[in-house]
Amino acid sequence: MADRLIALLATITDPVSGKPLPDSGRLEGVSERDGTATVVLKVPQGGDDGSLKKTIEKTLKKDKAVKRVRLITTMERAQKPEAPKRPVTPPQGKRPAKRIIAVAAGKGGVGKSTVTANLAAAYAKQGLKVGVLDADVYGPSIPRLLGLRDVPGLQKNEAGIQPAEAHGIKVVSMGFLTKPGAAVVWRGPMVQGAITQFLNETVWDEPDVLLIDMPPGTGDAQLAIAQTAAVDGAVIAVTPQDLALDDAKKAMAMFQQTHTPILGLIENMSVFLCPHCGEPSEIFGHGGARAEAEAMGVPFLGEIPLHIELRKRSDEGRPVAFDDGPVAKAFERLAESVLAACDEARKPLPEIVFS
Repeated sequence: MADRLIALLATITDPVSGKPLPDSGRLEGVSERDGTATVVLKVPQGGDDGSLKKTIEKTLKKDKAVKRVRLITTMERAQKPEAPKRPVTPPQGKRPAKRIIAVAAGKGGVGKSTVTANLAAAYAKQGLKVGVLDADVYGPSIPRLLGLRDVPGLQKNEAGIQPAEAHGIKVVSMGFLTKPGAAVVWRGPMVQGAITQFLNETVWDEPDVLLIDMPPGTGDAQLAIAQTAAVDGAVIAVTPQDLALDDAKKAMAMFQQTHTPILGLIENMSVFLCPHCGEPSEIFGHGGARAEAEAMGVPFLGEIPLHIELRKRSDEGRPVAFDDGPVAKAFERLAESVLAACDEARKPLPEIVFS
């Protein structure tokens, strides 16, 4: 049906560009359902004179299946000198990275840190400059995942905190400041202070991507980041089970309340790949994150299979994303999707007018 509607719209000349409407760059979407055709059209500042809308409606009704035409117009929002709604890096500090992406989960045990480490590896493999801030203060996993278990603390000089480095990835973690097995018993203000220092005082060297490995849940650490960092967006890692999806909704709600864009959902452990025959087994179910993303109107960024090589390489501190197998390819696709979603979220918001 959409092809037929586009063919009809091609008979209309765009008054701005002089091209057929589908070739003008203004047509952003066409669909039809239950006799209602929906057209999403970009209009210039100040809007159209209304004649084009009437022409579109008249033209589409030539299709006998179309009973009603709904036109949604979008317009770039004019910049206003008003206070920003989203948190920004303090004026005395410089934005630490070109892109800042939080990797979060509503509950523990879904492989969030594994996803973070391998996303970082996938970007490093592409030649990008990458940093990882391990904000999971109470249970830091990044040092083990990146093979940095023997780092003797963090050094600070006049330039700032000097991050550790592994596989071409700059890393700061609470795990560098505590003894193995020691518990971090800190109250909220101490957690906020540590994360703020890690974020703004580390010599990150302006990476292309700074990934923040969030602790699970919606507590002080998450609020500290949401209130302190100019995060471009958050990705939510989940497994296919309903329980994990329920908790993911809470994490999404927290980011929405702090005006942090949700870049999308990642389904980890989507299927188990047999190391002998390569056959997939859906031991945790499958497709739950994709369905939930569609229901909540957020992008589904990709799925990561469960494979014994992923577990082995994680324990060894050598991210599997540096390989060329099926899991590495999955992380490569995921990295591209996350980066595209991040860059899309950075664009100015459109002003939408329903008519």
